[in-house]
Amino acid sequence: MAVYHLLLSTSPSLALPPRRPNFSSTRRIPAHPRLTKLPSSPPSSSLPAIRKTLVCSTLREDPVSPDAESPTLLIGEDSAAFELGKQKLVSWVYFGVILGVVLYVLNVVWIDNSTGFGKSYIDAVSTISGSPEVAMLMLILIFATVHSGLASLRDGGEKLIGERAFRVLFAGVSLPLAMSTIVFFINHRYDGSQLWQLQGVPGVHEAIWVANFVSFFFLYPSTFNLLEVAAVDKPKMHLWETGIMRITRHPQMVGQIVWCLAHTLWIGNSVAASASLGLIAHHLFGAWNGDRRLAKRYGDAFEGIKKRTSIIPFAAIIEGRQVLPEDYYKEFVRLPYLAITALTVGAYFAHPLMQGASFRLHW
Repeated sequence: MAVYHLLLSTSPSLALPPRRPNFSSTRRIPAHPRLTKLPSSPPSSSLPAIRKTLVCSTLREDPVSPDAESPTLLIGEDSAAFELGKQKLVSWVYFGVILGVVLYVLNVVWIDNSTGFGKSYIDAVSTISGSPEVAMLMLILIFATVHSGLASLRDGGEKLIGERAFRVLFAGVSLPLAMSTIVFFINHRYDGSQLWQLQGVPGVHEAIWVANFVSFFFLYPSTFNLLEVAAVDKPKMHLWETGIMRITRHPQMVGQIVWCLAHTLWIGNSVAASASLGLIAHHLFGAWNGDRRLAKRYGDAFEGIKKRTSIIPFAAIIEGRQVLPEDYYKEFVRLPYLAITALTVGAYFAHPLMQGASFRLHW
């Protein structure tokens, strides 16, 4: 199930013109949750366009003074929002065509051992050391360096070649490296030294299954914007604030840690431990780098969101910096999360197919 956490990280909404929020003059809104769009304002050169909304659920139940640090103005965007009526059939046709072309090219250039470079790449990395643990860490290090490096170059790259072209470059380089890492892990997950064996302990399998299932609900909301991922719509750097972002500002990191701990506990050997070490280190760096990039892009708007969110799950809620709306569950009763539920259950039952396909590659 690492497929989604790695591949989806290689990744449409219309926004009103931007307006820098004035936290010091934010008025208190009644505590009943409801989302209302703000009227548009003249564009500002200092901030990219992001949707401004008023959340009618305050961060505190007591009266908020004009200079309170907990604003009621929702600066960021609504996570996982999907309105079927606003979708264009032609856009999804383009998405299907692009997906088919990408998979075909990936198969010819990378996957097929008779024409692609995937096996040669794995063999080259494996020759660095005869240890599967070292090879696993090297594959993750290469992927992480390329993935995070290109993400850091996004602003300059988009100015140079455009948003869509940079997205194609980003995905075109990251996707084969991610796939090689996943296939190697599947094929070598039971190599190395056995550290513990808990697979026969009653209740462990069920606990691991639940942990893995929950981990996929911590996907970063940009993952759901498939039309932007495929560059059908112009890719944007979003500033999300609702949904899973209320629990943790870096859901992808949290989900990956949960997935790694669950799989390492279940497999219980040195290869699984090395894979988890590399993936967790990559996502910890990604959390720091993500905050840095958002602060650079959005300035005070991101700092406002940062004050009422947390990296550690539920920390901002416990500290009173974030109070969930009474109907918070509605921010998850949306099509993207229904799709994630179906895909996660499907991926569990498809494990034998994934393992068989990986084994046939002999990577």
